[in-house]
Amino acid sequence: MTDNNEDNDVNPESENPESENNENDIPENTDAGAPEGRQEDDKLVAAVTEIADLKDRLLRAVAETENLRRRADREKADAANYAMTAFARDLLSVGDNLRRALDSIPADTDLGDNAKTLVEGIEMTERELLNMLERHNIKKIDPMGEKFSHALHQALFEVPDTGKEDGTIVQVMQVGYVIKDRLLRPAMVGVAKGGASEKVERVDTKV
Repeated sequence: MTDNNEDNDVNPESENPESENNENDIPENTDAGAPEGRQEDDKLVAAVTEIADLKDRLLRAVAETENLRRRADREKADAANYAMTAFARDLLSVGDNLRRALDSIPADTDLGDNAKTLVEGIEMTERELLNMLERHNIKKIDPMGEKFSHALHQALFEVPDTGKEDGTIVQVMQVGYVIKDRLLRPAMVGVAKGGASEKVERVDTKV
């Protein structure tokens, strides 16, 4: 009896022989797929970086194109506004000569009919010339009594002038002109210099 019981005892380790094989069949948790995943991430980062770089280049190109367009528009506008600058300067000398001719006639001179007609013709020509210049945005600068400005005037001399602030224009030798907002010719002037002199020395501009 005893021998039979011993033979009937079951060995736990040998009761389920497949369990050992099943345990061996369980795959180990490995990182075999990790390198491939990292490669995909690297590609994504590279693509995003490239897109950002292309976007930056595009924005720079657009900005540069806009700057070029604005510069071209400005140059076109300047060409239209100041195209007659050189011609206008030549016309100014004509106006100067007309004014000198009129200033050379003494105010108390008794002119004959023919002389009066001539003077009136010169005056009319001067007015028409100035009107023509005005129509083309060319304006005269006659700064008598104004404060001297380096941007618009050229000082030829200083004049002691009681009661006048330093730098006040007290004599205009030659009027100036501007074309739109650009100086065409500065006004040639004499300016007051501080002092107690009661006599103002003026330069004779008559020819």
